[in-house]
Amino acid sequence: MEGFDAIYYEEEVENNEETEPADVSLVPDPVIIRGAGNMTVFGLSNRFSTEFPSGLVSRVAPEEFKETVMRINGCSLWPVICLSKRTQHSLNKLLEWENSYLYNKLGLHWRLSKQQCDSSSMMEYVILIEFLPKVPIYRPD
Repeated sequence: MEGFDAIYYEEEVENNEETEPADVSLVPDPVIIRGAGNMTVFGLSNRFSTEFPSGLVSRVAPEEFKETVMRINGCSLWPVICLSKRTQHSLNKLLEWENSYLYNKLGLHWRLSKQQCDSSSMMEYVILIEFLPKVPIYRPD
């Protein structure tokens, strides 16, 4: 009965790098959709690819993806490196509508982004499809 009231401390884990907090969820890298249309005078394409990326398999239907990209391509992209403010605004409004209508419910978020071209130091517009982290709804606050 001597050890009944005794307080025992567990040894602390010295290597904190191996332990990961339970509430951190791993989110995959975003899917990047680059221009893949007819080449213009500048050597750049004037539309985005409608080919279904493998990173979206079982997350969204290929038909929905293709319809969204076709709507984006209908906003007069010439070429994807130099979008006017009006085209950028209309693309952002279209993507905002698509996100609220469908993609945010599926855990995805589409946005227009500027990235460096693979072949040169020029910047081009790409579409980033980001994965939203899942909210643990069954976990108490």
